Amino acid sequence: MDEILKILAERGPLTGKELLREVPLDEFTLWAACRRSEKIIARIVGKRYLRLDIQVEGYARLSPSIMREFYGYTVLGIEQDMDAIARRAAEVEKEMVRISEKKFALAQKTIAGLVEEHEAGELIRERAAFMIAGDVVYGMAHGEPRPESSSGELVKGSDLDIIVVTHHLPPDISESLDAAIYREKHRLLMHPALREEIDSIIKDILKVKEQLQFRDFKSMVASKILNEADFLCGSRDIFSRVKEMLDQQKIPERIRALEERAAVEREAAETYLLRAPQSLSRDEAMKLFHTAEEKEEIF
Repeated sequence: MDEILKILAERGPLTGKELLREVPLDEFTLWAACRRSEKIIARIVGKRYLRLDIQVEGYARLSPSIMREFYGYTVLGIEQDMDAIARRAAEVEKEMVRISEKKFALAQKTIAGLVEEHEAGELIRERAAFMIAGDVVYGMAHGEPRPESSSGELVKGSDLDIIVVTHHLPPDISESLDAAIYREKHRLLMHPALREEIDSIIKDILKVKEQLQFRDFKSMVASKILNEADFLCGSRDIFSRVKEMLDQQKIPERIRALEERAAVEREAAETYLLRAPQSLSRDEAMKLFHTAEEKEEIF
């Protein structure tokens, strides 16, 4: 602990990631040491939001995980540096917002461009609403390199979750649109200056109506993602209709209830990890500290 305090006194406020580079400790040990110390001030930036996980009882958990929150969204310092901690936290949050806005703009430009080039572009704009969800809409996107799931290629942080809801769009056009998005996915993934990942799905509004029944895990995930999604381009009317359907099925209230439950579970997990880590195996502790994968599938 003395070494950690010395580093923070000499270097000034650091993120969890930066502090990890300076001390010979793993993420969990360092997180616990910082949380237990009354001499270390921790400022968490951004927000916690609901993520659904089939491996969690009741499916509800908070994102980012305890580990990822400490690693990328926590600024640590000593009491004498309160002003510097506040400034550094503001810088970290500003960077998160910048990355989120940049990714949103890229998604919007990419999708609008491929629609413009499509031979049925005008019909697509009338009968399809393009939306984006995930870290980007919460202003929580990051640029930390990570491997893309299918190819193993390194990508720049948070992916671009694109949801396309159609209404009376002919199946052949929908299929060609899906193929066009896939081509853009490959281009962005392989472009050395971009290295961005698109995760996308196209579905008819009748499928949305079915999913909003909130009956199983997949429909809950679909409803949650549609609830958080922001408009990119295409039909504003379809986008507004989807949001109306969400309200009619009381999806926002259901999501809030799950988020509240997840917040209670998160607090309990942190308390347990801090009070009784010696009674846990390493595997058991890690299940509470972080999830196997932060990525969430879209349906």
